[in-house]
Amino acid sequence: MNPIKIPVYRPDLGGNEKKYVMNCLDSTWISSKGEYIEKFEENFRKRVGTEHATSVCNGTVALHLAMVSLGIGQGDEVIVPTFTYIASANSITYTGAIPVFADSCADTWQLDPEDVERRITPRTKAIMAVHLYGHSCNMAALQALAKRHRLFLIEDCAEAIGTIYRGQHVGTFGDISTFSFFGNKTITTGEGGMVVSNDKTIIERARHFKGQGLASHREYWHDVVGYNFRMTNICAAIGLAQLERLDEFLTRKQQIAGMYKSALDGHGYTFQASSPDVENSYWMVSVAVSNPAQREPLRRHLAQAGIETRPTFYPVHTMPMYSSRYQKLPIAENLAWRGINLPSFPSMRDEEVTQVCETILEFQHN
Repeated sequence: MNPIKIPVYRPDLGGNEKKYVMNCLDSTWISSKGEYIEKFEENFRKRVGTEHATSVCNGTVALHLAMVSLGIGQGDEVIVPTFTYIASANSITYTGAIPVFADSCADTWQLDPEDVERRITPRTKAIMAVHLYGHSCNMAALQALAKRHRLFLIEDCAEAIGTIYRGQHVGTFGDISTFSFFGNKTITTGEGGMVVSNDKTIIERARHFKGQGLASHREYWHDVVGYNFRMTNICAAIGLAQLERLDEFLTRKQQIAGMYKSALDGHGYTFQASSPDVENSYWMVSVAVSNPAQREPLRRHLAQAGIETRPTFYPVHTMPMYSSRYQKLPIAENLAWRGINLPSFPSMRDEEVTQVCETILEFQHN
């Protein structure tokens, strides 16, 4: 296998990242206090369009904190797509609640509201909408379900910074929402996350729990069992610099997606469809081969040319810790066995996109 020449993702750190980080070092404010924490939270809140935001150390703990803040716990059920990253389900399990897996829509690959409704029981406490690969879930349908059944609505926006649904940024539809800033996300802090909400009480609970349950009225007095989920000032400095360039990143990723679609359309590859209601941020450009048996040979062919890819997420209900109750979720399973994430990062050059496309078409002709 040749060395990687075109990675599936590479962060672009060519803005003010170094300047802001050096400011942290010079000031000695390097831990969970400092000016960049507040600046990043405030600027992120404004960009998304929520009333409140609190930063955390990664996207997984953001989800865990959301669960704790809503009081979700032992015996509660939370409906979640099976076609998602494992953290979505694990964050439910951390609290003692039970993840209930639902199927996907065949076109957009998002959580299927009709299947969600079939899985609501008296124990259901919340629905988790995961906006997968930069597209949005059908939030109108999920909001209606949550309202009708008096459920919390949680948005996992780890892959959807910049995604717009009906003119509104994702993360503003639920009771509480989370974002991830891992190194392969559209904007990164290295490791990091954000919890947002329009509900002041919920976000105050989140801040309380994330900071070791420290009481506001007495120094070093803790009145709940809390967690250390805080972001560092250094990470926030990187995040602020990245946020300054978000529009540039989104424009480039949309251009890359368009190039892939133009080159591969009509050659047997199915792209994740975009709904007319959605402005897709294209965190990952994702395609599905026509036959599951083709996927790994195609990935090997690309790897031999130095092109890195990833398989789409495996359905969580098929993993050992969640498979004790056998079930079939056919659309998610079909997408999972056929899907590939192609290289897509802001600094990717046109000729690199062309090379990926030509290598894919070369595989077809062999």
